Amino acid sequence: MSQDKTLTVEVAYALPDRQALLELQVAPGVTVMEAAAQSGIAGKFEGLDLNDAKFGIFGVQVSAEQVLREGDRVEIYRPLIADPKEVRRARAEAAKERRKQGKSD
Repeated sequence: MSQDKTLTVEVAYALPDRQALLELQVAPGVTVMEAAAQSGIAGKFEGLDLNDAKFGIFGVQVSAEQVLREGDRVEIYRPLIADPKEVRRARAEAAKERRKQGKSD
C-alpha cells in the first residue's frame, strides 16, 4: 500500500446568512482539528476560533482529536445563543401563566 495515499474530507461551517463547505485532501491519520485548520475555514469567518469550537461528523458531536476517515464531513458548530432547556422551560412557564390568567376571567 502506498504511503502517499490521501483522504478526501469536507469541512463545513454555517452562519444564519452564509456558509462554507470546503473539500480537501488530507493525510491518513489526520484529526478533526487538523483538517479544520488545514482547510483555512477560520480565515473566512470573522470570530471563528477553532480552539473554542465544538465539532461533529455528519451531525454527531466528536472530539477535536477524532481521526478522520475517507469521505467524512467535519462540521464546526456555532455556540448556542440560548440554552434549549431554558427556552423550553420559559415557554412552558409562559403557557402555564396564560392558562392561569384565562381561567380567572
